[in-house]
Amino acid sequence: MKKCVFVLLCVAVLLPSAGCSTAAIAIKERLGYAKREQLVDQVQAARDEQEQAKEQFASTLDEFKALTGYDGGDLEKVYKRLKRDYERSERAAGDVKGRIRSVERVSSALFSEWESELDQYSSPALRDASAAQLRETKDRYRRLISAMKDAEARMDPVLAAFKDQVLFLKHNLNARAIASLDQTVLTLQGEVDRLIEEMNASIAEANAFIDAMGPG
Repeated sequence: MKKCVFVLLCVAVLLPSAGCSTAAIAIKERLGYAKREQLVDQVQAARDEQEQAKEQFASTLDEFKALTGYDGGDLEKVYKRLKRDYERSERAAGDVKGRIRSVERVSSALFSEWESELDQYSSPALRDASAAQLRETKDRYRRLISAMKDAEARMDPVLAAFKDQVLFLKHNLNARAIASLDQTVLTLQGEVDRLIEEMNASIAEANAFIDAMGPG
């Protein structure tokens, strides 16, 4: 843990601009933070971001449900709470997408280096063993990134549906508009349920990948 904090602090000093992710990966490696370890940490972070996003999407859906059950009180206050939860879902989705991009960048750097180093072996047996391990790792990674991308793609239509309803309610905050939400919430429930299924699958793949990669 102390090493990770030290490395991150050093990168912050040596690379004030986040514009060159490849350079950031290389600098971290020179400071003792191997690409393999960087990848495992990014996958762990992506998994955690998905866990948080999953909870946030469910929370936003709950706010829609609360609005349909409105039975008096400050309707504007309920709407503002809904809008706030939608915006949190939007930010959570952005965090997940950004973390997936980080996973892709580090994996690309790791696999490129690994492939280039195969030609450096003088022992055919060790080269073949490393090449086999590389293929297995790539196969696990393909399953992982496919699951992550599936979950990522499922977020956008849910966010779009949330946004449509928030925009509509902004200018139609009345009993008729609230009543029209009943059927909409059923549709949203189905969309969120499917999203959570995709995220759970992605989280499971992340855990399997982390376990297979070992302590690094």
